Formats: sequence, structure tokens, C-alpha cells
Amino acid sequence: MILNLIFWILCLLINFGLLAIVFYALLCLTDLEVDQMDPFVATANINRWILPEFVLQAVLSLLLLLTGHWILFLLAVPLTCYHAMLFIRRQHLIDVTEVFRNLNTDKKRRMIKLGVYMIFFTIFIFRVVLFAVNHILNDDDDDIDSF
Repeated sequence: MILNLIFWILCLLINFGLLAIVFYALLCLTDLEVDQMDPFVATANINRWILPEFVLQAVLSLLLLLTGHWILFLLAVPLTCYHAMLFIRRQHLIDVTEVFRNLNTDKKRRMIKLGVYMIFFTIFIFRVVLFAVNHILNDDDDDIDSF
């Protein structure tokens, strides 16, 4: 029972990190759009966090796969495959010379990622609260496993 709670808290923390990375990239792109940030600085700041984002997403998908949460795994796999495709094609980094040409596209992609991560964040918060309340009220494993 307590291991399930620890698992969901770990998933929640990973997802919170993913949300922070994507939100930071969106902030940098918005600052770049309104000319508050130099293109070199903006691309360096965004590119610094791309690989950690890919690794965290892969770890989250792997955790969901190994623990048998098939539906959540199937929801997480498309974004993980998209990240793998970008990495294999070497299109994962933002080029400073083309940053203004691809600005709207990059912002839309990151907004979609933000939406996906928010959906997962909601699910993980719900699961953490569900397991914590169930653990506080009673120590029966049978009640929560059927949900």
C-alpha cells in the first residue's frame, strides 16, 4: 500500500518537473517574441532543458510500463515516441538562426505538451490523494486495488 503511494508521488514529482521545463521554455519563447530576450540566450536556455525533458518523459513511461499501468502508459507513449523521433532526426534543439521563423510552431508544440502534462498532473494528483486518504482511513489493500 505504501509503495503505491510512493510510486504515485514519484510520478507526480516527475510530471511536475516536466511541467516546469515546458513552462520555462514557453516563457523564454514569449520573451523572445516580445524582444525581451536575446535569441542566443533564449535558445541556450531552452536547449539546456530539452534532453532532461526527454529523459524524464522516458523514465515516466518506463515506470508506468514496469508497474503495469497500461492505460497511462499508452497515453504517455506517443509523446515519448515523438521525443525519440526528434532526437533521432536531430531536430530536438532550437537553431538560433531559425528561431524567429519557427517561433509560432515551437510555441504551439510546447502548448500541446503543456496540456498533455497538465492532464497527467491531474491524474497523478487524484491518485496520490486517493491512496493517501485510503491509507489514512484503513490499511486494507483490497479496497484500492479494485479501483
